[in-house]
Amino acid sequence: MGIMKTTTQKKSMNNKLETPKKGKYIYGIIRHTGSIDFGHIGMGNPAEKVYGINFQDISAIVSNSPVIQYEARRVNLITHEKVLEEIMKQFTVLPVRFSTISQDEGNAIDIILKKDYHKFSELLNEMEDKKELGIKVLIQENTMLENILEKYDEIRNLKEKLLKLPADKTHYQRIKIGKMIAEALQHETEHYKNEILEVLSPLAEEVKINDSFSEQMLLNAAFLIKKSAESKFDKAVDELDEKNGHLLRYKYVGTLPPYNFVNLVISTKSIEDVLNR
Repeated sequence: MGIMKTTTQKKSMNNKLETPKKGKYIYGIIRHTGSIDFGHIGMGNPAEKVYGINFQDISAIVSNSPVIQYEARRVNLITHEKVLEEIMKQFTVLPVRFSTISQDEGNAIDIILKKDYHKFSELLNEMEDKKELGIKVLIQENTMLENILEKYDEIRNLKEKLLKLPADKTHYQRIKIGKMIAEALQHETEHYKNEILEVLSPLAEEVKINDSFSEQMLLNAAFLIKKSAESKFDKAVDELDEKNGHLLRYKYVGTLPPYNFVNLVISTKSIEDVLNR
């Protein structure tokens, strides 16, 4: 006669089967030899200790973690970002993609560092003494419209003419003026976008134009700059804001890890295959 398992026993067995493997959450790669400890600021609740694992003169900055896929929720993304920002206070860092986790067995991190040592080392050399700064520029809609009416005589005169006529007799004219304003707005935004890039791009090593989140966003760009050029870049942004801040709103963010210029995708699956042979 077979042994009957109780419901409690079945649940216990299922829980054991579902327990995720232990792993290392990888935040980034730095140039460093020896031990390093950033404290309990990592992923998890409570927050795990963030520390380095060395190979030759580079280190992977990690924390202990179950081998799971972290949800891209605000709390997780902010924790990942804050760890990288803390690392950046002391080191040039190559940021690793969010929720990259290697299993904890068989020196997996050592294998990753050894396998891609030359790639990591070359990228660290390229990024040395550089940082990413972000600029988002939004249109001040009301003042931009006032600027268009002041600048474009044809639009202003037509608008003033329509104000003197009954609304039910100006349907097609209002459609026409709407198209004229839209075309003028596109022309003006392209002008200001090009002006901003012409001023800031020469101060940067690289520029990445990202997608805009809304029609009001004129520019969403990342600039990779040398640390020695940061004061010049700051001054240039201030001068642009002083010149056209009544029309545009600048959101200037820095210092950031170079997400837009280096975002390492480490394949942990291939490492697991090696470990499981």
